[in-house]
This record gives sequence, C-alpha cells and structure tokens, in this order.
Amino acid sequence: MKTIIEPFRIKSVEPIRMTTRAEPTAKLEAAHYNLFGLHADDVLIELLTDSGTGAMSAEQWAAMMRGDESYAGSPSFARFTAAVQNLMPFKHIIPTHQGRAAEAILMSIFGGTGHNIPSNTHFDPVKHAFRSRQTRISTQRAAISRPAAHSPTT
Repeated sequence: MKTIIEPFRIKSVEPIRMTTRAEPTAKLEAAHYNLFGLHADDVLIELLTDSGTGAMSAEQWAAMMRGDESYAGSPSFARFTAAVQNLMPFKHIIPTHQGRAAEAILMSIFGGTGHNIPSNTHFDPVKHAFRSRQTRISTQRAAISRPAAHSPTT
C-alpha cells in the first residue's frame, strides 16, 4: 500500500511566503544568478545550504533538554563519543559546533602552501578556508560534474 501521508509529525513550523514560478526567475536574473544576491524571503525552498532545513524530531528536541553543559566530563560528551566510536574506530573525538569549525581544523592539518585539494565543486566557505591557508584548489571539473551545473542558462 502506498503511503499518502508523511510518517511523522512536525514539531516546529515556520510560516514561509509562497512565490509564483516567475518571481524567483526574475529575482535570479536581477541578482545576475548570484544566489547570495537574493533575499531569503524571496526563496521558497532553499537548497543552497548544507546546514539543514528540516524540522527537528522529538528525539532531537529531547536530546537538547538532556544536554549537559559541563565544561569537562559531561554525560552528553560520553554519549556522543560512544555513538561515534560505535560507527568509526577513532580513539580521539574532537566535537565541533558546526561544519565551518571542523573545516578549519582539517585545513590546519591538510591545507597550506604547496597542497592541492581536488573536488567536484567546493562550497564558497570551503573555498575561503582553503585559500586563507594558501592551499591550491583544483580548477578542473571532475568527470562526474554535469556541465549544466556550471551554466545559469540550463
């Protein structure tokens, strides 16, 4: 039997402004296809970010309430460490508050003068993290990159 409803309840909602099909096209043209030139209110569904846009689950909200903000030895960190080590056999776990902080740590290790970081496409803040450490970024597009992804007209 095909499911006709989503198999979960939304715990947090935020109203959004509906747009017509023509509105975002006009806004993109006016911004010269630079997504950072758009206002958030003009974007109905935002797929640019890697930070997540969905509602949090009941378990995620509960985990926030269970969180222990002790500076050292917190039960939250012990649970986190156990969960990570259950998936990957790392002896040392360094939690970061956000992806940008993790990138900064990685760039301090893998980046720097004379290093080259290949990638299909780098997200803008990642490019900055590399360049701020004089790391060369491959400019060759990988074979799996679709040419249409690099043309605002397709």
